[in-house]
Amino acid sequence: MPEPTAAPAALEAEDAKLVTLARGARARIGAVEGAAVRDQDGRTYAAANVALPSLTLTALQLAVASAVAAGATRLEAAAVVTEASTLDGAGHAAVRDLAAEAPIHVVAPSGTILGTVTS
Repeated sequence: MPEPTAAPAALEAEDAKLVTLARGARARIGAVEGAAVRDQDGRTYAAANVALPSLTLTALQLAVASAVAAGATRLEAAAVVTEASTLDGAGHAAVRDLAAEAPIHVVAPSGTILGTVTS
């Protein structure tokens, strides 16, 4: 699992918006995780994790899938709100499929930025 680097002092406005969207997606259904991504056109996609008997997706996987389904070919940034201290491998891989070095901000449910994954 990728470890986030030190937390930045503050996020840029567009990345802070991703955190807000991810927190909202998580809170809306009481999910374990929420995530949001921004594509090459500045469009945002938010999602919560899915845990069904026949389908399991992390919030970040679903946010990336939603972006791709809407025509995104590249991601600029992502944020995931989670109780874990590290980024899950599947979500990380999904983002890296569309962006080799886009920042992935890992955020606690309280909104505290735990760190950023850039590789």
